[in-house]
Amino acid sequence: MSETTIPTDISWADFEKVCLVAGTVTRVEAFPEARKPAWKVWVDFGPYGEKKTSAQIAQLYRPEDLVGRQIVGVINFPEKQIGPFRSQFLLTGFPTDDGVVITTIERPVPNGTRLA
Repeated sequence: MSETTIPTDISWADFEKVCLVAGTVTRVEAFPEARKPAWKVWVDFGPYGEKKTSAQIAQLYRPEDLVGRQIVGVINFPEKQIGPFRSQFLLTGFPTDDGVVITTIERPVPNGTRLA
């Protein structure tokens, strides 16, 4: 078992730079070109619009498990080219031995609500 290192402290201003917002999954498609099992995921972030990403969550989630669920995404990273697909946000989650467990919202909030 490896030892966990506590990251260095950050300021509130550092935290505020990361735009973590709520969004609702609107569509999920296969991503056969991905090196590791992944889905193409589209999310409605309300006033921030609909954004898409590639997410390595296919081990634990089927498309029908995801559509309509609210997730937490980071929407202010630069876009990233993943094979033939352009990823526009980071779907947050927790890596486990069984796969990535996505960060979901316990009660509905308006799409685009920022984590505070």
